[in-house]
Amino acid sequence: MKISPDCYDCLQGLIRQAAGLATDDASLQQKAIEEATKILDSEFSCNQISIVIATNIHRVIKEITGNPDPYRAIKEKEMAIARELYLALSLRAKRSNLHRDDLQGCLKLAVKANTIDFFRNPGVIREALRTPISFVIDDSTQFETKLKNASKVLYLADNAGEIYFDLPLIKKMQQFADVTYVVKSLPVQNDAALEDIRRAGLASQFGRIITTGTASPGIVFSLASTQFNQEFASADLIFAKGMAHYESLSELPCEGRFFYCLTAKCKPVAASIGVPLNSYVAMLR
Repeated sequence: MKISPDCYDCLQGLIRQAAGLATDDASLQQKAIEEATKILDSEFSCNQISIVIATNIHRVIKEITGNPDPYRAIKEKEMAIARELYLALSLRAKRSNLHRDDLQGCLKLAVKANTIDFFRNPGVIREALRTPISFVIDDSTQFETKLKNASKVLYLADNAGEIYFDLPLIKKMQQFADVTYVVKSLPVQNDAALEDIRRAGLASQFGRIITTGTASPGIVFSLASTQFNQEFASADLIFAKGMAHYESLSELPCEGRFFYCLTAKCKPVAASIGVPLNSYVAMLR
């Protein structure tokens, strides 16, 4: 997905957010903001993809502030809230006999986890997770058919707090095919990284895990590892969670092997997909 004019303000907000989280030193913050803004202004183009710019913004802010993981404290908080909510939701579902472990039920649980955001009140998140949802675009039946005929599936993880909600879906998918969970090798924003999985004690439950080999939101193929690029090319089915992965992969030819599971939280992404803002999407392309 090519960049939209609306993306400029969003990326500008990202610069200030990341710099503020990276250091309390006002002079370093200002230097990081200035250098990151130069990147934004020089690279912002209708032919560019926003995550490429975001990756470069994060790189320079980390370099200037000397902080390799500006979002670490926030990510840990997000994961703690997510774990608490997941356990409470699972217990409530079992007690009320509402537990759904069919594929679509697991899909909805996984996509609802997109509502977890460290800027939102836990009570608001809890209520959102309890509210039934429907997909504005629902290709889950076609996805299930593809899954049953697939040998190798890559599941591209999104935010760290969502890993608990991804796990039931991963286990359901593994009943049909070999599924590899893909996370970041190094921290970037609040994306799930390999160390997050290990700290949560969930590595063995996910089965096979690989990394993209880089620290970028979504996938920047030119920066990703040789292993990831080879695995991506040979996979029968790519399960792409979250907007950043849609922004990355929607530029590739539609091959019927990309399944996007996301909440369209911003206007450019919603417009690109053709759905209202904040719609839930389960789309095969």
